[in-house]
Amino acid sequence: MKAHLSFPLAQVSYRAIRVWQRNLDTFLRLWTTESWPPFIEPVMYIAAMGFGLGAYVTQIEGLSFLQFIAPAFVATAAMFVASFECTFGSFVRMEYQKTFDAIIATPLNIEEVIAGEILWGATRAVFAAVGVLVIIAFFGLIQSPWALVALPIALLEGLMFASLAMLFTAIAPAIDAFNYYITLGITPMFLFSGVFFPLSQLPQPVQALAWLSPLTHAVSLQRALALGRLSWGLAWDTLWMAVVALLALNGALALMHRRLIK
Repeated sequence: MKAHLSFPLAQVSYRAIRVWQRNLDTFLRLWTTESWPPFIEPVMYIAAMGFGLGAYVTQIEGLSFLQFIAPAFVATAAMFVASFECTFGSFVRMEYQKTFDAIIATPLNIEEVIAGEILWGATRAVFAAVGVLVIIAFFGLIQSPWALVALPIALLEGLMFASLAMLFTAIAPAIDAFNYYITLGITPMFLFSGVFFPLSQLPQPVQALAWLSPLTHAVSLQRALALGRLSWGLAWDTLWMAVVALLALNGALALMHRRLIK
């Protein structure tokens, strides 16, 4: 029992893929309405910030403003999609549609259901990252073939943000509570994780807080890959994301188990 509480990830088997498959099948039936919205917001930001505000901003780290911000939207798109999928989406399936209850009645256990949900959130993040990559490539903002590595990085990021979102879902008393997570968690990360300006422009204490943001490391990786600016520091960014993803995933499984067995 203690081992289960300390490391519930050990309870997950290959059967979790069936939950992922169920969500994929639903997505494919609704793809005409589900697939395009995540791509619209990055396009609007690129157009408004890059072509509008970018006309008044001097170069940043040897790049135009548009070249600087565009790769970051690969990371932000993955964050938003994974977060919304495993907050609002998972909560609806859990509380309103009672999908979790129905699946748990099969041989799958709670941990496998939640792991499948998180894996699906990560998959949606990769879909979003692919869409943004295609868009910025169309604008000629990809400067290195290393940009292809953005996809496994988006998967890791998706696992991280889907797990963090599921942590909050496990304690959310009602669907309206997700407004707090988005407003106080996701939005500050979006604004202060190096998407629009270098972190060196921030006061030192704020820089330290920004460094703790999971999005900071995803943005750093995606920008470096798109521009071909590789360094050993990127290994640390990847490790940080992997650790956060593992801890959040394990925590989400534990908290959701506690919630669903009530």
